[in-house]
Amino acid sequence: MQQSISSLAELLDNAGTSWRVYDMGRRIQKIDKSTFLQIENNQIPYPFPLQQHAFLAIQFWNSQESQTPYIWFLKMPLDEQSKLILASRNHFASMVIEALGTQLTGDDEAQSKLDNNPYVFTPNANKLAAFNAIIKNELKQSASAYYEHVELYFSGKLGFDDWQQLGLQGIADFAIRLTERNQQNLINALGKLPQPVVQSLAATLEHSTISVLLTEALYAQFDNALKQQSTENIINYLRMMSSTSALGILQRAVANIMADEHCLNLDLVLTLTGRCWHVLEPHLVVLMEYLATHQEQDVFTGIFADLVAIPSLRPHMLAMIRMQNRSEQLSRAIGKLFQQ
Repeated sequence: MQQSISSLAELLDNAGTSWRVYDMGRRIQKIDKSTFLQIENNQIPYPFPLQQHAFLAIQFWNSQESQTPYIWFLKMPLDEQSKLILASRNHFASMVIEALGTQLTGDDEAQSKLDNNPYVFTPNANKLAAFNAIIKNELKQSASAYYEHVELYFSGKLGFDDWQQLGLQGIADFAIRLTERNQQNLINALGKLPQPVVQSLAATLEHSTISVLLTEALYAQFDNALKQQSTENIINYLRMMSSTSALGILQRAVANIMADEHCLNLDLVLTLTGRCWHVLEPHLVVLMEYLATHQEQDVFTGIFADLVAIPSLRPHMLAMIRMQNRSEQLSRAIGKLFQQ
């Protein structure tokens, strides 16, 4: 391997590994290799920026040695246009070469030398459980030892009050392995689940591309929570639907939230911007009007910065700066962005 490399992709390829990349920021989602190469070549901005960083999981393995993958969780800085800062990428690559040389796999002790560097991060427990479930499912490996008990629980045979022994990893495995039977059991269980189970399900199901049928059942629970003004469950069911393949249902849910002036609060706004950014475009002005009117300037500034960094939303956020027919509150809040 040459000591000078042009990308992490080249580093992994030259080491003879098979590899995959996932975004770990707003939700866990695979980034295909062609897109990752464009990101590394600064041809496109990072699609899912969070806090001016790309939160990545790079999974790699050498099939001639073992099918057990190594994983780097990386937090790589982005510039103001959400493009990868190549100097930081190159710095990490040089640290890899220094620690591992030409052999990226097979030496766990050498891998541990990479644990303490400025680009490594540890995902929270919910994301780790979901990521582990996704990886095992994609590699066609068995689920965790907690899965069967969770599967039995959602069948209703244990009684829904008997939830204390459920493992988070088992719930994550269940959320990823929604076979026809599991999906139907989950649909039947909705409305009967204790709140701790609903919360754990929300934290794991948000990473699954769920079906139209399940989305419709979740929407019914969401709609009920909206009528009851239960912010906690509005958020929970919105999170569960956020990765759905049925975008029309998710768009309807978001539109119903934005149409209810008594519904919005900061926690809900953060859920919308963090999980449902891909359907927010029609509601950006109303959302920022709400923040300008009801929240502190620091909150407005932070959420504006978060949304303007997302490539798909950036043109619409910048257009808001030039918009003529906006409220005095929004004009004032936008004006203060340039006084920071």
